[in-house]
Amino acid sequence: MAHHAVTTADLRRAAWTSSLGSALEYYDFALYSLAAALVFGPLFFPHQSPSIALISSFGTYFLGFAVRPVGGILFGMMGDRYGRKMVLLITVTLMGGASTAIGLIPTYQSIGIWAPVLLIVLRLLQGLGAGAEQAGAAVLMTEYAPKGQRGFYAALPFLGIQIGTVVAAVVYFALLFHVQDVLDSWMWRLPFLLSSLILLVALYMRVKLKESPAFVEIEEEERAQSQSLPEVVRESWKTILLGMGLRMAENGGSSIYQVLAVSYSVNVVGMRNATGALSLLCAAIVGAFIVPTAGMLSDRFGRIRVYRAFAILQLVAAIPVWYTLSLGYLPLTILALSIALGCATWGMFGTQGALLPEMFGSRHRYLGVSMTREISAVLSGGLAPLVGSVIIAMVSSHYAGAARPGLISWLPLALYVMLLACMTIVATLFAPEPRDRDLLDRRDLINT
Repeated sequence: MAHHAVTTADLRRAAWTSSLGSALEYYDFALYSLAAALVFGPLFFPHQSPSIALISSFGTYFLGFAVRPVGGILFGMMGDRYGRKMVLLITVTLMGGASTAIGLIPTYQSIGIWAPVLLIVLRLLQGLGAGAEQAGAAVLMTEYAPKGQRGFYAALPFLGIQIGTVVAAVVYFALLFHVQDVLDSWMWRLPFLLSSLILLVALYMRVKLKESPAFVEIEEEERAQSQSLPEVVRESWKTILLGMGLRMAENGGSSIYQVLAVSYSVNVVGMRNATGALSLLCAAIVGAFIVPTAGMLSDRFGRIRVYRAFAILQLVAAIPVWYTLSLGYLPLTILALSIALGCATWGMFGTQGALLPEMFGSRHRYLGVSMTREISAVLSGGLAPLVGSVIIAMVSSHYAGAARPGLISWLPLALYVMLLACMTIVATLFAPEPRDRDLLDRRDLINT
């Protein structure tokens, strides 16, 4: 592949820029989920009962997910037509701008019904930007990286996820620790306003970024014949379906262990509120080491073999991990989440950085990766907490007389994780090895 000279400085800037964007995205998302759980109900839906207010604020959280495929398709098409750099500038501005604006909205007390309306509009903009940010970062780094090191470099943007999650958790808990009445205080706005600082740094770095070498090379001939969405679906439906299968264990597992396991530990097992945040923090720190390591391993042993190994780990660990969570002993809970989420789930995540972009041909790589990621995110990640909470509710009503009625639901939850892992393992059996393929090849890997 004839690279337009990529210097070490270019590569370093691309890695930093991509990671910062991911950190901002996950800072915003983690921040929003914490705020939705803790303060948005009384601030924006005070006229409803506390439980309805909580459901309303989580409803706005879900909207951010629901709109992501739209963002993925819209910006994916733009990214294949006008370049990776321009779209990454737009998505980071949308995400950071919307988050900063959330910190400026007057509450229900000041402007009534317009307060939740504004919150919903900003949440939708945040979701639109997020829809193509990760796909763009993975594609950009895969196209930038030297052959033989794509796995490692394409995993780096995903490090931003751990960093963003950790920073959001620390910032929010530091604030809430000191504030007696969050509702009378403006302190809840501060973490959202901090987004503007990350945004400025990310924008500064992205403006100076060079376009991806592979895009520059195909740009001239492709401009005339950029593809429409129906064409991409017709040519790439097999690759998209396969990619969605690969993401079932990773994306579903991520949601189950980050959202559901924490709520199970606190609400069903009866552990203290802070244990959830503490376990997640430890898992994220483990993940920060596992993600780049998984990328390096995939450069050495092949993407599919490494991906399958992490999926098998998730399958094998499911029952011991969930049984451990049911015991309610903090050190064991931290250990269990560090293995299930930090190693198995985020190991697949780190391998996926280069794997998905390498599966698609050059003509519609950005759109293909965006569609694969975002549609599967709704199906596996978006649905998982819902399915899990239904399982817990059913088990609890069946054992209504027990001291802790939902406790035994650890078993069906573990089986659900195992089902998702099996779907992914089967998908790896149909996936050809894409490591180090020619990124200028216009055809998808499956059709070549």
